[in-house]
Amino acid sequence: MAKIIVQNTDITVLRVEGQDYISLTDMASAKDGDGRAADVIKNWIRTRYTIEFLGTWEIIHNQNFKVVEFDHFRMSAGLPSFVLSASEWVEKTNAIGIIVKKGRYGGTYAHKDIAFEFGSAISVPFKLYLIEEFQRLKEEEQKLIGWSAKRELSKINYRIHADAIKHNLIPAEITKVQASIIYANEADVLNVAMFGMTAKQWRDANPDLKGNIRDYASINELICLSNMENLSAVFIEQGMPQQERLIKLNLIAIHQMSVLESGDSDRQLLE
Repeated sequence: MAKIIVQNTDITVLRVEGQDYISLTDMASAKDGDGRAADVIKNWIRTRYTIEFLGTWEIIHNQNFKVVEFDHFRMSAGLPSFVLSASEWVEKTNAIGIIVKKGRYGGTYAHKDIAFEFGSAISVPFKLYLIEEFQRLKEEEQKLIGWSAKRELSKINYRIHADAIKHNLIPAEITKVQASIIYANEADVLNVAMFGMTAKQWRDANPDLKGNIRDYASINELICLSNMENLSAVFIEQGMPQQERLIKLNLIAIHQMSVLESGDSDRQLLE
């Protein structure tokens, strides 16, 4: 579940089977308040245009859609006696574009395509702001996905680094505690080269933050850190002293970050 704010109204967005569904109930409350949200949805769904739109969307996306029931609603739409709720539409036609939920986060939700169309029933400005805020939400999610992928890559590369430490720096006869100290010490070589501080120094400076220094790194920092983990593993296998490795890795970090932060990296790759 996520929230977007459209013209001072909180709108809930649910992820259902890989698709985004937006709360029509929240949207309708922006027009006439929470008390009449259901009426706003009913008045919208009973029109011929809306029935045509919903039915066409279902035919395109839902192989189990009951077209016969859809035709019945389409012929009845527009008559003074015709009334249709979202629940009835879903139940009679086996529609998937609209979902009616009960309990916590209850209400009527619609696939984003349908929700954007419903936005017109609120107002044209509301619809446009809704689309803009939804797109902003998706951009933020993509950034988070990218960060998570880079974080996982950094963790994988750290195993390569740890393996080089295990086979080149840890003596055969040593306790687990002593080994853990060596691993932590070598991890701090990367931390100092990349971030300018050890893990303990970061914790002392940020007592209210959970996790570690790498959990708060930017995407560019994680890319650089992944490269340095591989290079550090090579330097360790070559027998390079720790102090020399630290200086070398720091220079590499400075250079790589300058390239990544300059915004010219894509152009340089093409040249």
